[in-house]
Amino acid sequence: MSETVKQRNRRPKRPKLNMAPILAALAFIGIVVLLALGSVVIKKYTPSKERVDLDDYYHLQTKDDMALILDHKLLEETAKYWDGCVYVQYQTVRQYLNERFYWDANENILRYTTDSDVISVHLGEDSYMVGKKNKKADHIIVKVDGESVYLALDFVQNYTNLDFVLHEEPNRVLITATWGEISKADIKKNTQIRVKGGIKSPIVADVLKGSSVTILDQGENWSRVCTEEGHAGYLKNKMLGEERSEHISREFEEPEFTHLLKDEPISMGWHQVTSPEANDKIANVLQSTKGINVVSPTWFYLNDNKGNLFSLADQDYVDYCHKNDVEVWALVSNLENPDADSTYVLTHTSTRDYLTNQIISAAIEYNFDGINLDFEALSGEVGDAYIQFIRELSIKCENNDLVLSIDNYVPSSYTAFYNRKEQAVFADYVIIMGYDEHTSISEDIGSVASIGFVEKGVTDTLLEVPAEQTILAMPFYTRIWELTPKAGSGEDVESASEGYIPYTFTCFEEGMQTVENRYTENGAQAVWSEEDGQYVAEYQKDGKTYKMWIENESSLEEKLKIMKQHQLAGAAYWKLGFERPSAWNTIIKYVN
Repeated sequence: MSETVKQRNRRPKRPKLNMAPILAALAFIGIVVLLALGSVVIKKYTPSKERVDLDDYYHLQTKDDMALILDHKLLEETAKYWDGCVYVQYQTVRQYLNERFYWDANENILRYTTDSDVISVHLGEDSYMVGKKNKKADHIIVKVDGESVYLALDFVQNYTNLDFVLHEEPNRVLITATWGEISKADIKKNTQIRVKGGIKSPIVADVLKGSSVTILDQGENWSRVCTEEGHAGYLKNKMLGEERSEHISREFEEPEFTHLLKDEPISMGWHQVTSPEANDKIANVLQSTKGINVVSPTWFYLNDNKGNLFSLADQDYVDYCHKNDVEVWALVSNLENPDADSTYVLTHTSTRDYLTNQIISAAIEYNFDGINLDFEALSGEVGDAYIQFIRELSIKCENNDLVLSIDNYVPSSYTAFYNRKEQAVFADYVIIMGYDEHTSISEDIGSVASIGFVEKGVTDTLLEVPAEQTILAMPFYTRIWELTPKAGSGEDVESASEGYIPYTFTCFEEGMQTVENRYTENGAQAVWSEEDGQYVAEYQKDGKTYKMWIENESSLEEKLKIMKQHQLAGAAYWKLGFERPSAWNTIIKYVN
């Protein structure tokens, strides 16, 4: 082989690779990665030092604003600090502290009713009236800022079992209104409370070792607490010492509300009086009853927007009742004169006072034993004023030994503003009008007072009113439903729709014996309905159908059983004259 070929087959030597720079680069990258990971880990486990803006946290917008911390909980609402005094918005006072304050925005008067007095305050004044006595505060009691009404917290405290402490930077007021046992613990070492549970949540405030906090909500790792300075937030459980229970209280004389309750069950009949001549029939009316101990004549109704009453009261009527050991609880209504605006009268203090005085004056003049208030068809906007009317009327009734009873619908969501619970605090008796389940304006026909309707009305009322103050009112009347078939019913598209009613209807009321005469004379048979707790009858005449859920001794007894079962204060009946004599034999078995 030639030398040339040998040289061609010989491979050149590769230069030796230097690994040092590569290893250095890899090491550098590793260090960077480790540093980055370390930074992430450190950042993850290092508590945030961010602090909240306390003005924002406490909803403070102006220098006059004060945060409200109620029972260690921060409210969204704020107070004002004017002239060295804390002022809280009227609605906030009612919602959180004391709903018994009533503000008349029409006449700029604040009212508060205790168990014995009505307190009155005019806007912008430092004096106030307790009954007829004038008293003076060391501050303006009621102020207005824009559209908001503010009450001095010192004045609210006079009538409310609360205490409060002021703090600055930021301005806040700590109010305690709930008394009893609270959970507390001491802080083990200096720490912070945060907006939320977690070390990354912003800091609300520093907490020093040895200070005490109130435990509001204890979690697995973090607990919600409140400091003695009113700062609320979260801190780690390991910062808390041993939990202990403390009892907090304040000396305060709670009002003692009393009631004029009768020793025997009430058996009250409403006597509808629409003319002076009707008063002359009281002897015949009472002689037809058994066991009646109260009669309520429909004598008075609101007659104008000044608070004047129309009256049919009669002294001989009262005297006759008293001679026969029957009390007179005169009825006051708001339904008869459509031109009299109940809302206007009740929401103006001057007219409400005048109406109250008219009622009491008549009661004194005629020697009534009580007042039966029957204000119906009110709107929700007048609810607070209506309750204030009852409060104020009750004080004057009590001062004159008059029983005050209030007529009420069966409870429902749309009558909740009648506030039966507060009625029961001030009035003596709350009467359930256990009827009008179906009326002429109902969507369909049905019973006046089925047993389920009555039972629910009683049980729902007893959630708000003590049984010894509850009277169950029962109907002596039946509604006769006259059904007229709709033209083309069953032949058009509308007839096939869900809920279609194939007739139009009207109704009218009749008493017990008249109803029985009606269906028997028309060949109908009354059939007992277990579901309704009454007899039902139906017949056809002149192309129309007549249907009735009958109120008689049998249905009356079912309702009286409910009254007895729930140990109510008694029974009432609308109206005298619609019953027949045998109904009283049923009544006296349960009310005697």
